[in-house]
Amino acid sequence: MTNGSQLICAAAVIPVCLGDNSPMPDGSFDQRKSRLRKHADYQRVYKESRKHFSSSMSYFFRRRGETVATSGEALDAARVGLTAGRVMGKAVERNRIKRRMREAVRINISQLPSTVDVVLHPRKSVIDMEFSKLSAEVGRVFSAVSTQLDKRVPGDKPKKPEGRR
Repeated sequence: MTNGSQLICAAAVIPVCLGDNSPMPDGSFDQRKSRLRKHADYQRVYKESRKHFSSSMSYFFRRRGETVATSGEALDAARVGLTAGRVMGKAVERNRIKRRMREAVRINISQLPSTVDVVLHPRKSVIDMEFSKLSAEVGRVFSAVSTQLDKRVPGDKPKKPEGRR
């Protein structure tokens, strides 16, 4: 039936199979284990590392010891945290930046050793950057973290610059 402004048509019913709550198959990527969640974890990374820079983001990283499991979880994967402060824009823009960054991290996280925590601070330019370039940038950051961790002695803290502040 139509009155000139509406057109009503029959919609085809497509069955949707909702997934069961079974655990993920082995070998698949579990994003929950690879994310920094607690404020204390972020603060630990900031305290035990220095700020490093790439073209579209800055990053911090630290080697994780075996005794860091505070919540009783097995820490067998690299963990990555993202920040997007209010300076990045309104909530819609910040959420878009974080979604893009999470996907780029998911693609490249295999480059990180399993005993590292990384915090990424993207710049506002990430929102307009082509995704392939963003993913390549995250890959470069992760490979730089891997090579710098190989150079460091385990348990060695980075030296703070001396001099006046």
